[in-house]
Amino acid sequence: LLNATTRRNVDGAVMGVLGVGQDITELNKVLAESRRVAADLTRIIDSANAPIFGIDTHGNVTEWNRKAARLLGYEREETIGKNFVESFITAEFKESVGHVLSLALTGKE
Repeated sequence: LLNATTRRNVDGAVMGVLGVGQDITELNKVLAESRRVAADLTRIIDSANAPIFGIDTHGNVTEWNRKAARLLGYEREETIGKNFVESFITAEFKESVGHVLSLALTGKE
């Protein structure tokens, strides 16, 4: 990584550049390990023998594993960005599921 700034004399004329380098080898190693762990977790979630979904604070689907796709009949690509309760929960359970998710989203599990 290199940062550079202009060096000027007392009159303000450019007389060179001052550069500062930084060794980011360790940072790159940490980032690579972080990516590896994230990929491992993604594989675990996707291959789990239980339906796993994720939603954002608006209730929209952000994660949908294979078991959820098999049980509910919607592929991941069909669900991402759609409201979970409104789009994928039957009318009789919308209120109770919505309530449980609302509590979880406010930290009251």
